[in-house]
Amino acid sequence: MILRYWLAVFLTMLMLMMSTVVAVASSLNTEEDYRSLELLTDVMTLVRDNYVEEITIKELVQGAVRGVLETLDPHSSYLSADMFADLKTEIQGEFGGLGIELTIRDRELTVVAPIEGTPACRAGILAGDQIIAINGKPTRDIDMMQAVRLLRGPAGESVDLMILRSGMSEPFEVTVERDIIQVQSVRSRVIDEGIAYVRLIQFQERTAADLADHLFELHSSSTFPFNGFVLDLRNNPGGLLESAAAVADMFLNAGIIVSVSGRHPASQQSFRARSEGTEPGYPMVVLINGGSASAAEIVAGALQDHQRAIVLGEQTFGKGSVQTIIPLHDNSGLRLTTAQYYTPSGRSIQALGITPDIVAPQMVLTDTAATTRLLREKDMDKHLPPSAKNGTNAELSPEEQRELQDLKSDYQLQRALDLLKGYSRFTRKSMEPTPDESQQRERMQY
Repeated sequence: MILRYWLAVFLTMLMLMMSTVVAVASSLNTEEDYRSLELLTDVMTLVRDNYVEEITIKELVQGAVRGVLETLDPHSSYLSADMFADLKTEIQGEFGGLGIELTIRDRELTVVAPIEGTPACRAGILAGDQIIAINGKPTRDIDMMQAVRLLRGPAGESVDLMILRSGMSEPFEVTVERDIIQVQSVRSRVIDEGIAYVRLIQFQERTAADLADHLFELHSSSTFPFNGFVLDLRNNPGGLLESAAAVADMFLNAGIIVSVSGRHPASQQSFRARSEGTEPGYPMVVLINGGSASAAEIVAGALQDHQRAIVLGEQTFGKGSVQTIIPLHDNSGLRLTTAQYYTPSGRSIQALGITPDIVAPQMVLTDTAATTRLLREKDMDKHLPPSAKNGTNAELSPEEQRELQDLKSDYQLQRALDLLKGYSRFTRKSMEPTPDESQQRERMQY
């Protein structure tokens, strides 16, 4: 009886604490609610006293908490003290593991996106891949935290993944070596006729500040205003809501960026753009694909709704829910879905995603006509090299040359560049005076 009383008091306090956090305390005052809690304590008492192996009250309570969260959506979970510490480190941009953002979809462990530059990305894992086994252990119906525990471990150790990929009839195995993941969330360069290119890998605490630094460097290194701007959000699994709002704010001078709505009044909020520090109104294209999720969808949706950018690529992942990280007294935590977010026009992204303005599936561009093409000047012996003064890549390092070649084989990016170059040329042409206007201006000068 003492044990049952202690458990009843403990669990009542636990439920009241959780309900206060999510503002449903008033719903826990009915007799039916307390009978449900009594059922839980009865079961825990029976397990504690009769299970074949000795089990502690702490283990029972943690199991009960996990069970509560498993009845919710796949993004809500209990975080042990170690996992909670790892999460805080991950948000700051460094963590140990493979470099994969995961979700549970139709009871299967599914890759939202591999993080660029990580072991998972180098191993060829793609957004949408189903991980059906980890080190031989089947993952169907696996708890997300169990999956995280299997995937994370000391750097240098390998993990065997069994992958089922859409379009392939048979699964295949991939071995990935764990590493310390240090994510540099922003990469940038000026490419092709003064068009700036920025890739956002993830939305972390410093992403907006780092993007501001990159934009400053891009503007400083260019002798003329941008002819266009490409913001690459492909395979960006998301991150911090506030970071996404700050990034979108750089390109918008007014209006709502994203609105958040949940059951609790405190979850009702809107992020609005400010006029201070807004980038010039150069033509802009945002690249998205099935690996663009959550915070990446917020940015793409905001720029699309405000008609600030053309969105090009493929349908995004469709994660439109907001998770709140709630610390608990024992250094563990809850990741709890508390709201959904909406684009400025009121669209919900949840399970729908962002539809691009221009649908462009990804392909790898190759020189298929290399064996039959006509002889050109560069093929002739002793031809003069191109002049660096004319804007060639003669001064690029071998690594930069390879990176540039990768960009040239990127079909979606090339579509974006063609769009921006066409717009720039059309705009310049439309601003040129006609022959009659030129003659009239000459007559006015005399």
